[in-house]
Amino acid sequence: MGKQEDIWYAVNVTKVVHAPKQSLETFGRTTIRYHLLSELMDEVNKVRLRAGSMCSERPQIITPSHFASQLLEGFGDKAREYAEWLMDNGEMIKILKFGLHFRKEKISEELLSGTIDDVSKRVKDKVLNKEDNMSAIIVGADEFWEVSLLKFFVDYLQQSASVNLNELSQFNLASNQDMKDEIESEFIAASTDRTRINFLGNKLKKLGVFEKYEDRFYTLIRQSQH
Repeated sequence: MGKQEDIWYAVNVTKVVHAPKQSLETFGRTTIRYHLLSELMDEVNKVRLRAGSMCSERPQIITPSHFASQLLEGFGDKAREYAEWLMDNGEMIKILKFGLHFRKEKISEELLSGTIDDVSKRVKDKVLNKEDNMSAIIVGADEFWEVSLLKFFVDYLQQSASVNLNELSQFNLASNQDMKDEIESEFIAASTDRTRINFLGNKLKKLGVFEKYEDRFYTLIRQSQH
């Protein structure tokens, strides 16, 4: 198979055995402890277990032309090629919108005996005993395991998106109300102290809302001249 075929083979065989119980953090860092299982192609009943952690952090400034190198810290060329395909096909919009930055770290590796189903069950039982809400167990391709890992994380992001968008919306509403209250206080202060009018005008321009309050601002100026 060619490189593209290998990548899409890895994408298609990726399966989530156990997903994190919590959504992606909307305003902070999310760390997922992953356990990625893959069958060895040249040995029967041998499974490679790669374990480590992957973090998403925000905010980051990501330029579209260089996003692959900025977005994926610690990932190799195979995962970056998959990420570039996702970008070209519009699948990374939410990642770019949230300003996410992925980092893969703390990798360990061991060989286990048994079928992929048996090993998956053993690893899952071990993870569940730890009661870790941010652990994931994934079955993927061996050589292209980073593609499988990235595939899992992109899907996890998509599933978290509704929660993230709702929290962002509530945060923006609260921020807007705080700004409105602050502007209202400044108008009241300027109505009794004309020396604060210039300060109010500069503040409205700085906040980018001068046009919205323009009529009220000039009315205040006229009233202060009487």
